[in-house]
Amino acid sequence: MLSDALRAYFAEIGRRGGRKSRRVLAPDQARGMVAVRLARSAFRRYRTECFWPHSRNLRITAANAGWVARQLRRNGNRAAWREAARIEALLPCR
Repeated sequence: MLSDALRAYFAEIGRRGGRKSRRVLAPDQARGMVAVRLARSAFRRYRTECFWPHSRNLRITAANAGWVARQLRRNGNRAAWREAARIEALLPCR
């Protein structure tokens, strides 16, 4: 069991960390972050089917998340198409 002093200490540092680490993201920034996360996951999952000629060291960023979706649609199966639709829905219209 934790002593009351130790419990109060953890509560204080947790409260301080919560105040410090809060950041405000605009909705479009948050959607972009999710799109990049989905694109990275899809790149790893469908590497052998859709991305085999591309470098294994390719870094997926917000700039090329749309490219990942296009490659999934171009070379992938039905599940890859669904992943592409999820990524494209989160990307800003261009």
